[in-house]
Amino acid sequence: MLKQIKYIITVGLIVQVSQSFGQERKQTNDTIDTQVVNVVKPYTPTISDAFKVKETASLDDETTATKKDIKYNIFSIPVASTFTPAKGKAAKVDKEKEVKLYDNYASLGFGTYTSILGEVYLNHALSRTERVGGYLSHHSSQGGIEGVLLDDDFSKTNVNVNYNKKQSDFDWNIDGGFELQSYNWYGIPQPTFDESTTDMLDVKHSFYSAYFGGEVNFEDAIINKGSVLYRRFGDDQSSGENRFVLKTEFDIPVQDELISTNVTLDYIGGSFERNYFSEDQIKYGNFTVSAAPSYQMKEDDLTVNLGVNLVYLNDTEFGDNKFFIYPNISASYRLVDEILIAYGGVQGGLIQNSYYDFANENAFVSPTLYIVPTDQTYHASIGLKGKLSNTMSYNVKGQYFADKGKAMFKSNGILGGASEDFQYGNSFGLVYDDVNTFAIGGELNVDVNRNFKLALKAEYFNYNTDSEAEPWNLPDIKGSLFLDYQIDEHWFAGGGIYYVGERKDVLFQTGLVDPLVFPPSPITVTLDSYFDANAHVGYKVNDYLSVFAKANNIANQEYQRWINYQVQGIQFLAGATFQFDF
Repeated sequence: MLKQIKYIITVGLIVQVSQSFGQERKQTNDTIDTQVVNVVKPYTPTISDAFKVKETASLDDETTATKKDIKYNIFSIPVASTFTPAKGKAAKVDKEKEVKLYDNYASLGFGTYTSILGEVYLNHALSRTERVGGYLSHHSSQGGIEGVLLDDDFSKTNVNVNYNKKQSDFDWNIDGGFELQSYNWYGIPQPTFDESTTDMLDVKHSFYSAYFGGEVNFEDAIINKGSVLYRRFGDDQSSGENRFVLKTEFDIPVQDELISTNVTLDYIGGSFERNYFSEDQIKYGNFTVSAAPSYQMKEDDLTVNLGVNLVYLNDTEFGDNKFFIYPNISASYRLVDEILIAYGGVQGGLIQNSYYDFANENAFVSPTLYIVPTDQTYHASIGLKGKLSNTMSYNVKGQYFADKGKAMFKSNGILGGASEDFQYGNSFGLVYDDVNTFAIGGELNVDVNRNFKLALKAEYFNYNTDSEAEPWNLPDIKGSLFLDYQIDEHWFAGGGIYYVGERKDVLFQTGLVDPLVFPPSPITVTLDSYFDANAHVGYKVNDYLSVFAKANNIANQEYQRWINYQVQGIQFLAGATFQFDF
């Protein structure tokens, strides 16, 4: 810009000098003196006279000034404030009174059929890391089923004591107990036998069981947990059984991966005074060692467990040794978060049968059983489960069982010249057969809140036997419904319905005068399906005391759980429960 101004001034001076020099020259050369008239005109600028100025001027100076860095320093000066904010107040929310939970309770009730139901549960903290407890239960009835020729009373008593302790890196507990049960073989076939025969019979029998065991759980250790159990079970017919089970679970590290492994040692041995048809003694003994390693893989919504179950069996009575390999595979996949989860698997194992388990499932077995394990070659399953809402969950499953030597209860025949009270067709024995079972079922659980809970379950079974004519005493349908409802602060109620479908068994009927001399031939019969509806209601008097009333077999069905064994009709029972702390 300065350079351009210099040019303009220089040009202007040159023009002015030239004009002055021209005028002087004319005045010198011209001889004619003329009058000079000077016309002065104001300068009128035009657009062409102006120079366009650029927005960003280019500097042509030899020296360009450099900007100095400016540093800012902020000095914090505390200023005293006398402002005091007002304290906020939380809005008041009405909440329910906290429910007091007690560590101990005692319950006692009386009902029809001269029934007594009692329970006592004790749990006391010795210190922050030690607890001791105990449990006592008793349920008995004097019977009185209409039309039964023999005594049908029963009694069950159970006593248990336990102790547990927590350490810094592990915890352990021990427990022991005693059980006593008493029943009658009252299911004698009618009209095959009448009172003239039953008056001579003493069909009462009892079972007893004493057990001791313990469990230990470790934290951050190779061994996760372990347990041990010893049980002695017997009856008043000179039968006895010993069971010892040792289990442990540990992890084996392999190349930054963990292989979870379960190892089990299981021994069972026992004897019966005689078999059903002769006085020859029955002895049995089986010792098994199983190892089940498993590796778990997780990727996003897929979880897969790959494993195998290895079992070694030693028959201590006959000296036979066998080795079994079973699959142990399971998987689950979240199709839609918690709403839809697909799962399935194939497992197998050697099932250790026992007199204790059979007697608890069917108290009317004869003390003449052959006890052998069941080889469950595989158990395949597939299903869907999930949540329909925050309060409702479901599970739909299909299963297939392939069992070799599956145990089934079957009515014992009438023995000619019977010498024992259980040889009149009023007891049950065992038969073993290869059975393939297809099952499909589902369950629905509703848990609206702590005041309302509902559970519904149903299953359908289809059996295929190898040598036996029927799947004896195995139902084709099973179902159940449970309901618990806390009506208000004081009242509570609940109920349940059990449904069992048809079963097959054999029946002995004859018109002969002496069936012990000429035993009748068995015929296959179908036991009718049945349902048993139960309900209870209670009232909480205060924090310590509540009263209750129960009703069983509300429909008063005279169904047979086992052939010739009719159950009690409608039953009522009322009592009270007292909660307390030491």
